Amino acid sequence: MPTTDASPDAETSPRRTARHHVAVLVPCYNEAATIASVVAGFRAALPDAIVYVYDNNSTDDTAGAARAAGAVVRHESHQGKGYVVRRMFADIDADVYVLVDGDATYDAPSARDMIAKLIEEQLDMVVAVRVDREEAAYRPGHRSGNRILSGFVTHIFGRSFTDMLSGYRVFSRRFVKSFPVLSGGFEIETELTIHALELELPVAEVKTPY
Repeated sequence: MPTTDASPDAETSPRRTARHHVAVLVPCYNEAATIASVVAGFRAALPDAIVYVYDNNSTDDTAGAARAAGAVVRHESHQGKGYVVRRMFADIDADVYVLVDGDATYDAPSARDMIAKLIEEQLDMVVAVRVDREEAAYRPGHRSGNRILSGFVTHIFGRSFTDMLSGYRVFSRRFVKSFPVLSGGFEIETELTIHALELELPVAEVKTPY
């Protein structure tokens, strides 16, 4: 049952969704054109969650647009998505974490199904598998990169994920607080996957529009 947090730390403590605190984490670099729609989408899909936008030295008005849309805005000066994720995981306390890019390519309503699956099946990570509506939906190299990485990881661990490069994932608190972030850039998605497979954590995938 949603509650209203009237404490002084309400801005920085994720509100309750049912019995779980949910935090939406959005690492951003120069996403002023799209970040407002991302924040609005996740606030609508998860009205009891707090959306955190971490600005990574943007040269545009990403921070201002995110704040105006209702996000809690913070900053990470070390350049690179991996550094931002490391800071987010260290800073934010929640029961469930939704990690998503700020470029408006991921489907916010899918977060509800991903969170439900994580909680009901007691998982540690749920990965959004991007089902693209157009050939141009994926960035150049993502299809081949996914195939190569997936094949390599399957060879090493005996299993893998359909979309290893997905930037849309839901995590348990146990995963987030045990994750030793080592990468600085976009290899963070691969690192998240390897961490789950190495520790044989319970994980799943959910198909989402892209």
